Amino acid sequence: MSAAHPAPERPPYPWQAEGVYLNHCGIAPLLPAGAAAARAWDEAQMRFGAGVFARLGDPTRALHAAVGELLGVPAADVAFTRNTSEGLSMVANGLPLEPGDRILSYVHEYPSNHYPWRLQEARGARLELLPDRPCGSGLPDGLPRGFELEDLERMLRAGRVRAVALSQVQFTSGFMADLAAVGRLCREHGAWLIVDAAQSLGVAPLGPAELGVDAVAAPGWKWLLGPVGTGVLYTSPRLRSALRCTMAGADLMEQGEDYLNHAWRPHRDGRFFEYGTASMAAAAALAACVRDLPLREGVERLAEQAARLRQLLRAGLDLGCYRPVAFPGCDGPILSWRVDQPELVARRAAAEGVTVTVRGGYLRTAPHGYQTEAEIHRAIAVLNRAAVSASP
Repeated sequence: MSAAHPAPERPPYPWQAEGVYLNHCGIAPLLPAGAAAARAWDEAQMRFGAGVFARLGDPTRALHAAVGELLGVPAADVAFTRNTSEGLSMVANGLPLEPGDRILSYVHEYPSNHYPWRLQEARGARLELLPDRPCGSGLPDGLPRGFELEDLERMLRAGRVRAVALSQVQFTSGFMADLAAVGRLCREHGAWLIVDAAQSLGVAPLGPAELGVDAVAAPGWKWLLGPVGTGVLYTSPRLRSALRCTMAGADLMEQGEDYLNHAWRPHRDGRFFEYGTASMAAAAALAACVRDLPLREGVERLAEQAARLRQLLRAGLDLGCYRPVAFPGCDGPILSWRVDQPELVARRAAAEGVTVTVRGGYLRTAPHGYQTEAEIHRAIAVLNRAAVSASP
């Protein structure tokens, strides 16, 4: 995981003058550094064509290095993808599965971490889902909550589990998995651990090598504040050595631009997943975003500040209207709420410049560590008015 870099004072981001953005769990604003990097790449390609690479270099290499630093892993273990689904699909489709093999996941995973595994049923594997549990939240049945380690251990003991695919943070309730404990169980039972970090990468510490995580997939446009249509994939060398290739093209091969050489020599580092031409402007933008926020300010500091802002929300929102979702010992980046007519509350808050979202029946607030207490106080006033006005 990255160490904090000294962060000089910076002016507010453009959107901070427009309102209070609490939807980093959805589509976040694009950092100015990312927008500038994309413009610089496009401008150079416009002027120099293929010569852009000689002038600006290969931005995917810069992205590998930045994400490797963020995760505390070698740059060679990182790949640039288009989204979480693409990364997880290449891992799932590449696993050496046989009829009767089992894959474990959670019943309320986001579709990006469900359908790639469900597709393996065509190969005779079985996708089995961890049941939803209250996990100490006191929430009633019918609302997404979380999963229990006891259920995971019980299902692992039944044998033939080849992969466990879980999100670090659930997109609805905000439940945060104990990846250290999950990783220990997976190692004990010889299962690959595949993590969807869409709701954590960039705002919560994550060290896959330390935790025994074999793969991490995440998009660029949430907590990294990068461009839509970008993603990253970390894979351990041990996992890659077991995977078969499922997507192929010129960029996959070690012989590079020797295009008439059709020898089968695929890269075995992270480039194993970079099979064809991708958007270089998008890669440059995402690399700049990773450098500008989580690496510049330090993901641990961002996590601490985001936690303080969530606590302000808990203290300030009217508990007569808002019922916070809380899991003992778990304080993840998404703070979800039960509130009457959440869709209406979200619309009325948006009309006053506060952006929140609704998923799974919850109203989600997702402040980031670059934000200020003043922004949260403004959001509290707006959200309280919105809830009162939406009450029947």
